[in-house]
Parts: sequence; C-alpha cells; structure tokens
Amino acid sequence: MNAIQRTLLILLSIATGGLFIYSSYTKAFPIYTFEATMVEYLHLPWLVSAIAARLFIGLEAGIGLLIAANIYGANKWVLRCSFLLLMVFNVYLIYLWFIFGNNVNCGCFGDAIWMNPSNSLIKNVLIMGAIAILLRYNKGTKGLLPSIAIGSVSATSLILPFVLFYISFDTPGKLDLTPMYVTGKPNVPTIDLRKGKHIIAFVSPSCSHCRNAALKMHEMRLKYPEMPFFMIIGGTTSDLTDFWNASHAQDLPYVRMERDLFMKYTGGVFPVILWVNNGKVETRVSYRDMNEQSINNWIKK
Repeated sequence: MNAIQRTLLILLSIATGGLFIYSSYTKAFPIYTFEATMVEYLHLPWLVSAIAARLFIGLEAGIGLLIAANIYGANKWVLRCSFLLLMVFNVYLIYLWFIFGNNVNCGCFGDAIWMNPSNSLIKNVLIMGAIAILLRYNKGTKGLLPSIAIGSVSATSLILPFVLFYISFDTPGKLDLTPMYVTGKPNVPTIDLRKGKHIIAFVSPSCSHCRNAALKMHEMRLKYPEMPFFMIIGGTTSDLTDFWNASHAQDLPYVRMERDLFMKYTGGVFPVILWVNNGKVETRVSYRDMNEQSINNWIKK
C-alpha cells in the first residue's frame, strides 16, 4: 500500500469518527430532545430514556474519538462495535418508518439536522460502507499508548455524560417543587405549581433557545390567555433586560431561582419545558414541538 492510499484511509477514519462525534454532540445539546424521542416513539419511561440517552451519547462519543484517532484495538473491535451500533440504529429506524411513517425526525442529529428515517438509513449504510473499508484495509495505530487510550477513552465517555447531564428527578414522573416554597425564602411563586395543570419552563436568561421558547410561549399566550405557562428563570442577580427585549415575555408569570437549585432541576441543559399535572410530569417537550392544539387538548383532558 502506497503513501497516498494510507493517507486516504487515515482521512476516511477521521471523517467517520468525526460523524460519530458530531452525532453524539447534537444528541447531547439539548439532551432532553433525545430523551423525548425515546419516550414518544419507544414508549419508554423517562428514567429509562434518560439513562439510555446518556449511554448512547457516551458510546458514540467514545467510538468516534477512537476511530478519528485511528485506534481500533485488538481484532479491530472498535470498528466492529461501531458497525453493530449502526445496525441497532437501523433496526430502530425501520421500526420508526413502519410504525410512524417517514415524516418524523428520527433524532439522529438531535435538533441540529432534521432527518427522516429513510435519509438516516441511507446515511448509516454509507457509514457502514466506510467502516467496512477500514476493517478490510486500514491497520490502525497499535502499541502501548493506543491500548491505554482505549481504556481511558472508553471509561471517560461512558461516565462523563452522567456527570455533565445529571438526571434531575429521582422519581420518574414526579417534580418535587417543595424547595421553592420554603417559608421566608425570597422568590417564592405566587402560584401553587404543585396543584393543577401548569406548563413550567426552566429558562436561562442568556440562552438563545430559552429566549426563543419564551417568545413562543408569549405569542401563544396572546391568542390563548388561559394557557398556564410559568417560567422559572435561572439566577437571581442577572439583568433580564436583554431577555425581555428578545422574548417580550413580561406577560408570563415567572420567578427567579438561585443557580444551584436551577442546575439541580435542569441538569445544566435548558430550556426544560414540563407539562405538570398536580406535581406529576406528564410530558416533556422541546419548544419547537409546542403547539396550540396539543396544549389545549391537554388542558381539557
């Protein structure tokens, strides 16, 4: 094999690993979209979906980093594992296409790139072809340092998602808002969010997605004043001028929340929009998926 062929194989390895890394990144930010996809289409409980989302994200990131670094392990098990992972994804995509049709976002690239099942299947087949070429022709990097790298990258990639995106609720379906209602505490909501139906949005004033979510809720509230939106805005000292200018959401009831408690509820990923009925989380949505009809149907149930 000449130098040009070796260079092309290395570039193919970098590109293939980069796709896995990008797929992992788009699923992670925001992670709740990936969780919601599994809840909606696979009907998994929230806790199971939260754990599975973090495992898949970590697995994709670890595989991507190793392939991009041209490290495949003994018997090229990293490449074989990536091929198997894509086969699992393909089974899911075929199920999604068969049950829900081809006009749904499979979530392969989160909110970053909308992909239907058929396009994602084509994408996966092409990646599997690239992996087959690497399995057949590329030897990869071997030695002590690559072996150490495999162990450290594998462990880190599987643990880190659970550290970065900690699972907020110990009891699936329950939202414990008691810490917000401590007697004598500042910023106590004037509405008892533990009773009745509320759409609670945890937003950060500096987050562009949060501003878009608040703007959408404001516009919906203008048409339907009875919609029970409530914002919990992270931070108690940050200035909200830019947030209000972007969202025009001053008409929505809200309360400020200190950073540590806000991070506990959101896991550091926001906006988090929950449909809560008497303290029970009935669904969790992306602001992009919020629509007037589904909200009104939920309120009337």
